[in-house]
Amino acid sequence: MNVMVIINHLSKKSDIDDLDLFSELKVLREVLREEINTPIEVLSYIKTLDSFSNIYIAYRILLTIPVTVATAERSFSKLKLLKSYLKSTMLQDRLNVLVILSIESEVLELFDYKTRINDFAVKKTRRLI
Repeated sequence: MNVMVIINHLSKKSDIDDLDLFSELKVLREVLREEINTPIEVLSYIKTLDSFSNIYIAYRILLTIPVTVATAERSFSKLKLLKSYLKSTMLQDRLNVLVILSIESEVLELFDYKTRINDFAVKKTRRLI
């Protein structure tokens, strides 16, 4: 049942033909040797046979999908580094803002610094009389 769900999902937005993929999977199950265990070994074996094009594409996609949520892990590691480095010299509010900026670095890249700096400079300059 899970294979059919994956096949239906693949057939909506890809070059893989769902019925051909299903047929190839059935044939591959019979042809595959017992000593081939890992997905990389299966991919290499399929490449040498050069006859299971849909399975080859599906395995390449499978092997490029990330397994973990690295963004969340990076966010927590950055938080730990920031806290250990700046803990003694900074208030909690400022630390929280820096952590958010670190986590949302993609949004920060779109930020227009020059305009903000100029606005700040205009507001904070001392006017000479």
